[in-house]
Amino acid sequence: QVQLVESGGGLVQAGASLRLSCVASGRTFSSYGMGWFRQAPGKEREFVANINWSGAITYYADSVKGRFTTSRDNAKNTMYLQMNSLKPEDTAVYYCAAVPTSGGSYDYWGQGTQVTVSS
Repeated sequence: QVQLVESGGGLVQAGASLRLSCVASGRTFSSYGMGWFRQAPGKEREFVANINWSGAITYYADSVKGRFTTSRDNAKNTMYLQMNSLKPEDTAVYYCAAVPTSGGSYDYWGQGTQVTVSS
């Protein structure tokens, strides 16, 4: 079992940057691939980015590619989402999630952190 806590959300204007953090505890952090998801009110949760156990492989949704960067520091049990050039469309609750490297689904989720981008 792993516990995840997101932080770093806030209210910013379009064009600004934010860095979200996801701190993991409970199991060895490097045993998990990690993902970022977001959900706006009334909308389905959508994939944002993910990163493999070592940080060597990342994937991004087309909507954030070139603007967002995810990374991880296994020594600190922390994953980051650097968000640049934020747009109002990025407004959502952002969640981090963990999937065992042995395979399976994203079984572990954080509580979410609100990101609001004003025009």
